[in-house]
Amino acid sequence: MANLKDLKNRIKSVKSTRKITKAMQMVSASKLRKAQERAEAGRPYAEKMERMISTLAANISDRNSAPKLLAGNGKDKIHLMVVLSSDRGLCGGFNSNLIRAVKQKIRKLEAEGKEVKIFTIGKKGYEQLRLNYEKNIIEKVRDITKKKKIEYADAEDMAQRVLNLFEAEKFDVCHLVYNKFISAITLQITFQQLIPLSLEGKQDNTPASENFIYDYEPDEGEVLAKLLPQNIGVQIYRGMLESAASEQGARMSAMDNATRNAGDMIGKLTLKYNRSRQAAITTELIEIISGAEAL
Repeated sequence: MANLKDLKNRIKSVKSTRKITKAMQMVSASKLRKAQERAEAGRPYAEKMERMISTLAANISDRNSAPKLLAGNGKDKIHLMVVLSSDRGLCGGFNSNLIRAVKQKIRKLEAEGKEVKIFTIGKKGYEQLRLNYEKNIIEKVRDITKKKKIEYADAEDMAQRVLNLFEAEKFDVCHLVYNKFISAITLQITFQQLIPLSLEGKQDNTPASENFIYDYEPDEGEVLAKLLPQNIGVQIYRGMLESAASEQGARMSAMDNATRNAGDMIGKLTLKYNRSRQAAITTELIEIISGAEAL
């Protein structure tokens, strides 16, 4: 029979844990609303930017003169994966599911004879990936997701690092990997090709009545040369906003589950405590009655 004092201490401990998880759930719920608003507000600009670039690219007559960020460098040997994870834990499968998908992608690329390099943004992603792919990690950024508000300047810095690596011919193809926010309980792991920019399915679907013919000054190639580097920053910023909202949703859901589990555990422990206490009282009564009868 479990010791009554131990059970009482265990119940007290679980109740304290439940208070913490409940508080974390409420904090995450509050942060989620703001993060969701920012993620949803960032989508139209990023999507329109891609559609505009797609329209410009379609008007380029000489593909050989297209910027490398659009046409690529003619090679497909080295792939860079920019992985957006979190710096804090206690968010359920937010990081582990993302890293599992990244590892599967790496194994697939390596099976095709490709070389994979990794750029991690977030402490948790780096810690998990370095266990198997430490030699593949060429860049890492930590603590950026701890900020109260993620700024475009942060994404711009990440984009410049990616561009510097591309100019130094450290990779041929770049993928951005992040958790896209769908709802508080639903995330979608997204692989987005940044370099060369994939235009598949990104054509402008504006109704014909609203379509206009534009004359570009300077020509499309020069406009693209300015827009494409900016687009890298815009897409990374969008990914960071989506990831931030997904993290808060995952943490809120995880803390809600933890709170419920703590409640269930308290109920079971309380029942066990009452049974043990009743058994102790019954035993004591039997001993008293037996002693009285012996007299």
